[in-house]
Amino acid sequence: MALPHLQQPSFLLASLKADCVNKPFAQRCHDLETVIEDFPAKELHAIFPWLVESIFGSLDGIIVGWNLRSLQGRTHPTEYAIALDFLDPSGPMMKLVYKLQAEEYRYDFPVSYLPGPVKASIHERVLPECSLYHNKVQFPPSGGLGLNLALNPFEYYMFYFAISLITQRNTPITHHVSTSNSAYFILVDAYLKWFLPTEGSVLPPPSSNPGGTIPSPAPRSPSVPFTSYGMHHTSLLKRHIAHQPSVNADPASQEIWRSETMLQIFVEMWLHHYSLDMYQKMQSPHVKESFKPTEEHVLVVRLLVKHLHAFTNSLKPEPISPSAHSHTASPLEEFKRVVIPRFVQQKLYIFLQHCFGHWPLDASFRAVLEMWLSYLQPWRYAPEKPLQSADPQPRSVAEKWAPFVQENLLMYTKLFVGFLNRALRTDLVSPKNALMVFRVAKVLAQPNLSEMIQKGEQLFLEPDLVIPHRQHRIFMTPTLGGTFFSSWPPAITDASFKVKSHIYSLEGQDFQYKQMFGTEIRNLVLRLAQLICQAQQTAKSISDHSAETLASKSFLSWFRFGPSEMNGSYTGNDLDEIGQENIKKTDEYLEKALEYLCQIFRLSEAQLTQMMMNCGTAQDENGKKQLPDSIESEDGLILTPLGRYQIINGLRRFEIAYQGDTELQPIRSYENATLVRLLFQLSSAINQRFAEQMDNLCSREDFIGSFCRYHLINPFLAERTRHSPMLKHRARHIQRPKISLRFLASYRTLLSLFMIFFIASQFCIGPLACTFLILLAYLLYAVVMTFFTERWKPHRH
Repeated sequence: MALPHLQQPSFLLASLKADCVNKPFAQRCHDLETVIEDFPAKELHAIFPWLVESIFGSLDGIIVGWNLRSLQGRTHPTEYAIALDFLDPSGPMMKLVYKLQAEEYRYDFPVSYLPGPVKASIHERVLPECSLYHNKVQFPPSGGLGLNLALNPFEYYMFYFAISLITQRNTPITHHVSTSNSAYFILVDAYLKWFLPTEGSVLPPPSSNPGGTIPSPAPRSPSVPFTSYGMHHTSLLKRHIAHQPSVNADPASQEIWRSETMLQIFVEMWLHHYSLDMYQKMQSPHVKESFKPTEEHVLVVRLLVKHLHAFTNSLKPEPISPSAHSHTASPLEEFKRVVIPRFVQQKLYIFLQHCFGHWPLDASFRAVLEMWLSYLQPWRYAPEKPLQSADPQPRSVAEKWAPFVQENLLMYTKLFVGFLNRALRTDLVSPKNALMVFRVAKVLAQPNLSEMIQKGEQLFLEPDLVIPHRQHRIFMTPTLGGTFFSSWPPAITDASFKVKSHIYSLEGQDFQYKQMFGTEIRNLVLRLAQLICQAQQTAKSISDHSAETLASKSFLSWFRFGPSEMNGSYTGNDLDEIGQENIKKTDEYLEKALEYLCQIFRLSEAQLTQMMMNCGTAQDENGKKQLPDSIESEDGLILTPLGRYQIINGLRRFEIAYQGDTELQPIRSYENATLVRLLFQLSSAINQRFAEQMDNLCSREDFIGSFCRYHLINPFLAERTRHSPMLKHRARHIQRPKISLRFLASYRTLLSLFMIFFIASQFCIGPLACTFLILLAYLLYAVVMTFFTERWKPHRH
């Protein structure tokens, strides 16, 4: 873009806005790169807010921007590559940020778009705990509306980048998007690796002055008086730098503020939508949910969690001498030591609590589950790789992870109880639900992990010695003081004190802890194990039913006479559509999950056998799965509370079959409508004319009576009705003897008769003779079937 340097900023902004309409994306980015390189910070200052909004979209979601969440290399390779290069941590956009940062410009960000707890706190004139907001709240000028945060360019850019995940989530997507392949997801990963490096230190930003540095934001006097949750301490980093000459200052010491700022913004925008008080209020079913995270949101948070584990695990081993540690540890190393407990733990815990309690009971919960399991296993992201061995048994969790388990005890125990309550309300016959139970059981069954959790619970239950009653939230809450730069209390050496500090800081002093290995939770696990057994039996019965159905579909059955298709019932569920292979997977998942639960909670084989006996393995007289628990009354079967629970969870069910008058069913696609109506009129006339005679014949106890009952009464309808909540008086009305000729209107029956007559004509058999042979053959078949039907007739109770 050939624009003279003497142009006014307003003209530059107008030119760039016009380019957005008239030029293609690649050309616009090239021109922007030229502008950033050539123009001074004073002129770039005017276009910066517009440029950020045009990239990430407006805060109200009306302007979409570059739509990074939907931009993928598979569908738009050119735009994808250009956007990633432009927004890369070392790309043109970051150069613009650092250029403006050097001049200490400030930009307003509306408080109304901050997460709910932060917004409420600021409006109440209470300073939020996070130092990100300290000294930044600005009252509007006279006549202005709303509070604003005065942010430096780096903060402003990161605020918009982080919040675009939430503000732009209602943007319509015209094609399937894989979250992990979107430009937004790739940029989050790039920023995490750049500003929270697992190797080396944070790279310093480019500077136009040789040997110069971009200053870290200086403290500013507050524009509005606030009360704070805790004391505001002197910055540790500033103490660290104050004792060194600025020309030789360690770049990591000067620039680690970017790492902290970026992390705080990510955590605040993505996790801090629920405070502890708000979460407790939301337990009431009458409170409307204020914020609903999406699956994409959770996947991005999981990426953050995984990288923070890798970042923390890259911490160099502590030197033996404490004095050596105090002189050699860099600010980045100290930051790694406290990043999870100080910045992430509390907000992630409340975020997960909310998801466990409010997420829909469907397969999309898998994203939340995997994010939780990633947090529970920091050893998976340790730099040392597990040794490959032929032993299929999982590796034991090393003892060095015991402090992490104990200091995150609620993440393991209370959230496990939350998962149990979800699992008890889901259909475990579904392969996706069975997989989730399997994943949780497999993770918690890792050798030595359950022992570490038990040890943590024992430490918590030890008698209180010196824990203060009212001051614990001042110095035990990991986030108080708000910043890595602030000084923190001396390290707590007592393990029991650490565990209690963790639990009381997250749940409050009055929290009643339920032991994961206590009686109450153990009973929940036993209930889950029983449901697993029942789900295995259900999956097996569905598999057997599907196999029987396939076996019965022989070629000869296509020619079968009779209205069997009229009374067909649907006895499958979603597994019928998924297929036999996934039914087998379901059984494998449930079997392994049950095995892991037995390992974790030390369930004996006798307990398991007893559960198998109580979980519906017994079969009724027809060899089919038992019906829901119910009471037989004059009006039919009435469900008990247990029966309703069995139906809701898919453990048992009634056979779904049409039990009305088959003559009154809608005309099917395989029937001739004219013939159906004519045959119905004929059947009705015969039934009305000879109703009394048919009743008398069917009431006989000899062979003639059996023969008539076989043809005039459906022999299996009574049995199905007995196992149905259908009203008895209606069932008796439907079971009256009658003639049904509707089967003759079926195209299948007509085609079968035509083929029989055609084949008979080839053997010189005339229509009358052929009809006589058909009737004779059917008579013999009916005599045999009558004999066997009477002999195998189900007992009536």
